[in-house]
Amino acid sequence: MKIVSLSALVTLLGVSLASLPAIGDPGKANESGSLHASQPQRIIAAGGVVTEIVYALRRADVLVGVDSTSTYPASALKEKANVGYVRALSSEGLLSLNPTSVIAIESAGPPDILKAVEDAGVQVSHLPDVATPAGISAKIKEVAKLVGEPVKGAALAAETDKQFAALSALRSKIEKPRRALFILSFMNGRAMVGGRDTSADGILTLAGLQNAASTLNGWKPISDEALFDAAPDIIIAMGHGPQDVTVNSILAVPAFAATPAAKSKSIFIFDGGYLLGFGPRTSSAARDLLLAAYPKLAGQDKRSDLQ
Repeated sequence: MKIVSLSALVTLLGVSLASLPAIGDPGKANESGSLHASQPQRIIAAGGVVTEIVYALRRADVLVGVDSTSTYPASALKEKANVGYVRALSSEGLLSLNPTSVIAIESAGPPDILKAVEDAGVQVSHLPDVATPAGISAKIKEVAKLVGEPVKGAALAAETDKQFAALSALRSKIEKPRRALFILSFMNGRAMVGGRDTSADGILTLAGLQNAASTLNGWKPISDEALFDAAPDIIIAMGHGPQDVTVNSILAVPAFAATPAAKSKSIFIFDGGYLLGFGPRTSSAARDLLLAAYPKLAGQDKRSDLQ
């Protein structure tokens, strides 16, 4: 039997070798060196920070759905399908968008729902939500890799690192750290506050503040006695969070009205996603909080805004 070489066979068939797909190569490399499957990416972002990073990478075109915490940029929830609250997702809602993958923050869920989506053949990537500059940089690079933009991701992470270095320099000018209490919401008249190992603790640290609720671990309600002992110089609360917390609603609680923060009128309301997202804007959020707490440092701020 005469053996015909592959090149000869291709010639006989009238097909060029260049037109044949590479064996074991399911996709084509893009300019950044990442492989894209022949099927277009259809990604669902489960977590506001995921959406923010994808938009910052200018790859919103790959998103078919976002969760309800995706408030930045404001256009996200107008342009993309809303799959619901990040911790209360449904497999039907996710699979109805025919996604190729889901990029989910660590707290997304319920876990069994994401497992069901994965069992249906959809790639589910879980992002560790570490509330530190290094954690943010790693998160940016991971999302960039998943959307096929590792070069852009490296550049965005480097710029973010630069902003955190500038923030660190500003923070070093604080002479006496102030004590701050972070309120997530009120439940039955009691405040749910951020203790150790929370995103609140992370942002307070970045802003050069001591967590007045450091005796608590996680998000916990604080008693009047514990609040008296905490004696916060500053109170920070989430606007547009689980409840619409305002300065007046805080002062309406007698135990809070008696705090040093209330007496010095040092109560600040911040957008929750901005302050606790831990993404590309976090250095700016921490700086804004720092300058609110230490206004005398405003003249020493060498801020270089993220573009």
